[in-house]
Amino acid sequence: RNHMKNYYLYLIRHGITQGNLDGKYIGQTDLALCPEGKKQIESLCADEIYPEVGKVYSSPLARCLETAEIIYPEQKLMIVDEICEMNFGEFEGKTQRQLQDLREYTDWLRGGSDAAPPNGEKYGDFMVRCIEGLDIIFSDMMRRDVTRAACVTHAGVITNLLCGYGLPKGQPADYMCAPGEGFEILLTPFLWQKGPAFEISGRLQ
Repeated sequence: RNHMKNYYLYLIRHGITQGNLDGKYIGQTDLALCPEGKKQIESLCADEIYPEVGKVYSSPLARCLETAEIIYPEQKLMIVDEICEMNFGEFEGKTQRQLQDLREYTDWLRGGSDAAPPNGEKYGDFMVRCIEGLDIIFSDMMRRDVTRAACVTHAGVITNLLCGYGLPKGQPADYMCAPGEGFEILLTPFLWQKGPAFEISGRLQ
């Protein structure tokens, strides 16, 4: 009965933290939103860019939970550990300038599924984790018959999912989103089972 339904999920990037302002790689360090970050999300709420939803999913990190709380204060929230940001290992908390002369850094930027920061997460493992997270969310939506939901997560997770599994196919640069912004994706059981894949149906603006 749910087989022909369309499910809409809004992938929303959390608001800014001091680490973002400082240009640092912040993966699993649990920073809160900075005052500017809170203000910015509040002003996007005032612009009414966020659609009404039946459920909210969030990364376990404070910056996502706080963003979800500002946008959807009334909504039930489910934490999904799998959509946490990438673990940057020894690059965590450092800026590009601090890292630019390191060979390990240039190797990592080159990419490939085995590329990882020292003691950090491989790209390939991160990809698998992100798609597992989306599968948990989509399964929950279908089971509970929620046809519109929001997912507050991280830039790395959003870009990764859209580039890896979204249609039409695009480059990472096409899917950059500013803090508090995001994308609407359309999930159907058919495309998900065949792919996994989903349609990228628009930007939140």
